[in-house]
Amino acid sequence: MKIKIYYEDTDCGGIVYHTNYLKYTERARSEYFSNLSKEVFKPNQGFVLRDCECRFFASARLLDEVVVKSKILKIKSASIKLEQEIFKDEVLLFRQTTTLAYVKDSKLAQIDDEFIKILNKHENSIF
Repeated sequence: MKIKIYYEDTDCGGIVYHTNYLKYTERARSEYFSNLSKEVFKPNQGFVLRDCECRFFASARLLDEVVVKSKILKIKSASIKLEQEIFKDEVLLFRQTTTLAYVKDSKLAQIDDEFIKILNKHENSIF
């Protein structure tokens, strides 16, 4: 997913503010899941962030165009582990490893079988 860096994304020095990298990866995940199946966005159920590990390598700057690349690393019955990276011109800027837990009515739940089948088709492929 391509993202252009605007003034609102940066600090006073024109460097992307660190929390915005998390927003960019969230946008990419939401876009990906929505393209796979609208079923994942049913009321009172969906994925919530359980764990997140971030590593910053370089900075994006005002008016840069960056690309978020994502990959499903592991699928369990109630969670998904993802790796997401942000690049500018093939230079790695940021890496995030995330575990998303699936919840229904605010409780941990098993991911629906149909959605597991859809996810399994995409495990270890970059989106």
